[in-house]
Parts: sequence; structure tokens; C-alpha cells
Amino acid sequence: MNTETIESPNQAAVSVPLEERKVPVWGGKVTLRVKVFGTGADVVYLHPAAGLVIDDFLMDLAGTHRIFAIEFPGTSADDPYAVRQFDDLHDVVLAYEEAIRQLGIERPIVIGQSFGGMLAAELASTFPTLFRRAVLLDPIGLWRDDMPVVHWNSVPAEQMPSLLFADPDSEAARAFLAMPTDQESFVKTLAARVWTLGCTGSFVWPIPDRGLAKRLHRIRIPTKIIWGRDDKLVSSGYAAEFQRLIADSEVEIIDDCGHIPQVEKRIETYRIVSGFLGQAK
Repeated sequence: MNTETIESPNQAAVSVPLEERKVPVWGGKVTLRVKVFGTGADVVYLHPAAGLVIDDFLMDLAGTHRIFAIEFPGTSADDPYAVRQFDDLHDVVLAYEEAIRQLGIERPIVIGQSFGGMLAAELASTFPTLFRRAVLLDPIGLWRDDMPVVHWNSVPAEQMPSLLFADPDSEAARAFLAMPTDQESFVKTLAARVWTLGCTGSFVWPIPDRGLAKRLHRIRIPTKIIWGRDDKLVSSGYAAEFQRLIADSEVEIIDDCGHIPQVEKRIETYRIVSGFLGQAK
């Protein structure tokens, strides 16, 4: 167990203690790394396909909640081949449930973004009593031929900003997309990102549909579905599909926002999420 301090990326005055827990799962074959920070009601955070970033939204949330941010197998620097222990997404879901039980947190809230949103929905449908509330931010996991999800691992890098953000030139978008300026750090960061997208992508493509639509009816907890209206990666039309399939769900569509609402519209996203979590009992 390691402890350090993290600072908010864009709020230099804000810092919180960070603890890393190592949780053995899958018969001891895999150790999941979990970043723990904040104080309050427990929240499990499941990151998007590009990996875990402790951003300002999570730092805001850490003021009132204890965050358990699980790193996807293979995306932790010290164990890049852990992902090879899992044959399919169902294996990953079982390993995550095992990790959450071992963490000793009782019916936490789950928040998942994009790929993490799909994983959150899979967990909540496979284990209906595992969580007490769910927040899905622009989740993948469903497919309609009239709303194809963009294959982000095949898109040229220069096109990604306009797919991720409604305004790729905004200060928030530019800060999110910024890369190190020195050559060595740039290469290491790029290599890590490519590897991470490969790890998560192996459970998504060629079609990001693993039958989730058949399981979503099993989710019985209050669920908030948040989507950027201008999401060009995963159409906001999918928000209605998730709502139709999850009984106790509500949709919030954020205007002038793309695929990453907690970055592009952080304050509005935090307001929606904190209000929803504040209703938890």
C-alpha cells in the first residue's frame, strides 16, 4: 500500500492524499491497482479507454466522496501483460466484482465514462446488488447501424480532438490533449497511450456490442445517464437507448459538449452528478 499526495491538474491550490491499493484477483494471477483518494461516501470510478486520469472533475468529487479508481488490467506501468489473463469482457467483469468485494466497500456508487461506462453497466447488470447508484457518462456498449460508433483505434490522431470535443480549441480540451514537450517524455507517454488503447480495445472491437442490451433490464438501481449533445464519437442518440433499457434511469444532455463532459463541461457535469449522488441514502 503506497501513499502520496496528488494535486488537481488545473487547481494548484487543491491537493489530497492518494493511496494505492493492490488487489489480487483471478485466482491470484492478476493484481489490480486501485487509486484511493477523497473523503465521504464511496464511489468506484471506471476510466475510459485511454486510461485513468485523475482530472479536476474527480478532484471536485473527492471533496465529498472517497474515490476508488480501478486501473484496467494491462494499463498499470508495472504489469502491462496482465490483460492477457482475460479471454473476454465477462472475465473482466468477474475480476472487477471480486476486487470491489476485497476492497471492503459496501454498495458503493459507480461512475463510468465511455468504455468505463460500459463496464459499469455490465457490472450493475451482472451483479444487481453490487452498487446503490450508477452514473454513466457517454457510455459505449450498444450498437445501432444508423448510429455507428467511431472506431477510435483506427482514426488518425489529428482527427481525434474534433471527435472528442465540441470545441477542440477550448482551454479545457487543449489542456486535456496536451503532450509533454521533451522528446523522451513524449515518446513514453505516446507509447503508454497506444498500449492502453490496445488493452481496452481488445474488449471492444470490431463492434462495441457484447450483448449488453440483453442485460440492462437487470439494473434496478437509480441510474443517471449523461451525454454531450455534440458527441461525434458515440452519438447522443444512444442516451435514449440506455434509458429505454434501464428501468430507473434519467437522462441529462449537455449542450455544446462532446464525448468527455467531465472535461469539456466540468462544472455542469459536476453539478448534475453531485446533485444525483446527494439523493443517495
